[in-house]
Amino acid sequence: MSEPFQYAVLRAVPRVERGECVNVGVLLYCQASAFLDLAVHLDETRLRALDPEIDLEAVRAALTGLREICAGEGVTWSPGERFGWLTAPRSTVVQAGPVHSGVTGDPSATLARLMARLVR
Repeated sequence: MSEPFQYAVLRAVPRVERGECVNVGVLLYCQASAFLDLAVHLDETRLRALDPEIDLEAVRAALTGLREICAGEGVTWSPGERFGWLTAPRSTVVQAGPVHSGVTGDPSATLARLMARLVR
């Protein structure tokens, strides 16, 4: 059975003032199955091409924090509330792009497909 889902691409923005970014992950939320998950792939070479002095540990720390919120660690929010918080606009080294939607019968497989198409 197909269910609607929403997703956002996570991007690392080494120098916010320049606006250049590298896609580093995908966040996918499916309300019907209470599915919320985040997949990440950090391509250090691409990030260093944008900024040779990028603080990769800061990027990793930001992604770790997003993973913890996604998993519900330390918060009592519902998956939908967490998705909303994770996709809210911010001016940090890791940002969520616009939210898109679709229909899926398998949220995990859709997340893997989106990662392959948009990040790797």
